[in-house]
Amino acid sequence: MNFWSFAASYWWLVFPLGGAIAAVAGNASGWFRKQQELDHKRRLEVIEAKARAKGVTGPGEAPAIEEGDFRSRVSRIMATHDDLTRRWLEYELDVARVIAFPTMSDGRDPRTAAFLRAKKAADALRPASAEARISSEEYAEYRDAVHDCEVAFDVAEQEARRVRDTGFTEAERQRLGRAQQLLNVAVDQSATAAERQTAYRRVREELDGLIVLSDVSEAELRRRVAGSLEA
Repeated sequence: MNFWSFAASYWWLVFPLGGAIAAVAGNASGWFRKQQELDHKRRLEVIEAKARAKGVTGPGEAPAIEEGDFRSRVSRIMATHDDLTRRWLEYELDVARVIAFPTMSDGRDPRTAAFLRAKKAADALRPASAEARISSEEYAEYRDAVHDCEVAFDVAEQEARRVRDTGFTEAERQRLGRAQQLLNVAVDQSATAAERQTAYRRVREELDGLIVLSDVSEAELRRRVAGSLEA
């Protein structure tokens, strides 16, 4: 008996077989999702491990180095600290980024909260300048704090870019999408003053209850809208 003769005689087997195939496909989909989550977790662990491996001396160890080289190292760490602040402000000041990656501005997110704590610690330990007199122990403490801040930022940023707006409902994601479109109009120099002002007001309405803009991001948005109006 060939396949088509078999299929014609036992057509009723198609339905249970179809259900079994669908179940297997569903299980496979769940397995792949779990593997993706595990892969992402491993990538974060690799980031942290690589960051911990940076530097010649270990955390908390005071470097035995010459005065000139000591100041040079302090200067480099301060530059890394400044770069971290700049990267953070790119999310804090740009409302478009706040909308696209909402967890980066949400202090309730555990990874963002960890970064904010690490940044506060690094800011508190920062010398007044690279030429300021600090001990080797103070240098090591500041170096480790900036290092921890860098790791925390990388982890928070990777997670924010992975999850994006998945923590919101479909209706909320639609509101975020409208806010993004309205934001483009609000800062568009080719739009009329009335269009920009209306778009700005509606951006705030769409974000209300979804994303809390910081004072600095709110001020930056107003500045950009005002700049568009003046232009």
